[in-house]
Order: sequence, then C-alpha cells, then structure tokens
Amino acid sequence: MRKVATGVTLLLLLGALYRVVPFSYGAMGISVDFSRIHHLMDSRYGRERGEVSRQWERMLTDAGSLPERDKLELVNRFFHRQLSYQLDQALWGQEDYWATPLETLGLGRGDCEDYAIAQYLSLRMAGISDERLRLIYVRARIGGSRSSITQAHMVLGYYATPSSDPLLLDSLIPDILPGAQRPDLTPVFSFNSQGLWTPGAASSAANPLARLSRWRQVLAKVRQEGVSW
Repeated sequence: MRKVATGVTLLLLLGALYRVVPFSYGAMGISVDFSRIHHLMDSRYGRERGEVSRQWERMLTDAGSLPERDKLELVNRFFHRQLSYQLDQALWGQEDYWATPLETLGLGRGDCEDYAIAQYLSLRMAGISDERLRLIYVRARIGGSRSSITQAHMVLGYYATPSSDPLLLDSLIPDILPGAQRPDLTPVFSFNSQGLWTPGAASSAANPLARLSRWRQVLAKVRQEGVSW
C-alpha cells in the first residue's frame, strides 16, 4: 500500500459512528473446488508450488474441526510460514494490486492486502461465518514516537460478537492480538463480502468506493479459480 504523509491526523474515527453499505456478495455457505485450484497452481506456477496448494487444502481440512480461536492460529501460522512480504510495485509492476490466494501462494509473496485476503477466504473455507470477519483498512504507525511515519495498511479482524474488540491478523507481526493492544493502528474503514463499514461523520484520504471495486474484482477472480458462494 502507498505511504501517507508523516504526521497525518489519526483521529478520523474517534467517536464516529459506523454505517453499513450493503452489496451483493455473501452467502453463508462457501464451496471450494480444490481439484481445480491444484490444477491451476500446477499449470501456472509449477508442481513445487502446486504442493503448497495441497498443503493449504490439508491445513483447512485440519482447521475445520477446531474451535474458532484455534482456526485463527492455524491459518495465521500457515500464511506467515508460506509467504514473504513484497510490495506490489516489485511483484506486479503496479502500485496497488489485490491478488487471489492462488496467486499469492503461487508466487509465495504478497503485501498486506494479499495476506488479509488469503486469510479471510481461508477462515471462511474453515467454517467461520462472514459476520465475524472483516478486512480492515488502517493507518499504521511505523517506527519510534519521534521518528515514526504513518502508512496505509490492511489487517484482518475477527469479531467473536458484533461488539467485541476484534482479534487482528497482521502481515507485520506473527502474533494475533486484540485491537486494544495495537495502538499503532488506527482504523479507517472495513469490509467483508456482505458490506462496507465507513465512518459516518468524517472524511478520509482513503477512497472506500475505489477499494470496494478492487474487492469485487478479486472476488470475481476467486470464483473463476474454484471458490463459490
């Protein structure tokens, strides 16, 4: 994601109410054609990377019977082990590209959106309902207090209840922590396959509608690769 100016105001959402903008994705069930995914992985990225998609399937099979907190831990460990962080410009030759899990695992690299998208869809495949998961666009404070910068960033949030402090899965760190323990992150907006949550009384440098378009595009590609709702 692009960096934003040092010292940018991080108070956009304090005290703001959220509104939900629904859109047309999101059934409770999700089905996965792993035979198609493995075939695509083999043909696009080679048999060695195809083995990674088979490990993905085995991991999700193991996750299916676990309590939800254990599902989070298993999926988070898998992607931190399998992926190396790389910015879109170096990886795709463009500033902001949202990859499918197949593309991300095929290359073994991705940025914050790619981690969050892959973990979100994996947790949906493992049986966690859409209502409990949101991709959260944040401003991340990087560095010490005197030399810190703010950077656009994305994490995945798990909400045990609608009013819960979310547990955050983050490409920057391997630990899953509640939002209250991440003062370095300030939320801007969040979304899943059911809707978009934006602050009701503040404007932001981010453009949620533009990013929603990218989200729809990546979901369309995911469906072509063998995942359906």
